[in-house]
Amino acid sequence: MEEIREIKGEPDLKSSVEVIRDSFRTVAAEFKLTQDNCPTHPSLITLDKLLELEKKARLFGLFLANVQVGFVAIEKADDTLYYMDKLAVLPEYRHKGCGRKLVEFVLDDVKEHKGERVALGMIDESAVLKNWYQQLGFKETGTKNFEHLPFTVCFMEKSLLP
Repeated sequence: MEEIREIKGEPDLKSSVEVIRDSFRTVAAEFKLTQDNCPTHPSLITLDKLLELEKKARLFGLFLANVQVGFVAIEKADDTLYYMDKLAVLPEYRHKGCGRKLVEFVLDDVKEHKGERVALGMIDESAVLKNWYQQLGFKETGTKNFEHLPFTVCFMEKSLLP
């Protein structure tokens, strides 16, 4: 059975840390991201960092047969804009619709909360992921280089207005 449910309590938070770390390890390997050159990368997330995120965002996990295989955070930026953060699917569950289900969940949730736009940031050089988001209706709104990151950040947004 498949379900997306809110992450609450230490056991779910600990499971989410592992899902996020394991999911983003492939990205870290591809772009050679390490503790030294990118200490804030999700592949290095700690329980403390996830607890910090929980204070400002709602956290959700995708579960298959009661085993967590995905994660996403939804943060309200203002009355109309929400951020989708830390979208993660374990490598062995990719290309099976899990990521799409999580994105669709976020879009539906934001609509229910009267949001009008969903935004995200990603590694600009990740052409495959950028293309996937574009197929889901996200549009690039800009890029930025941050001094503390060894890659360019691409900002994308999807309007939920008719």
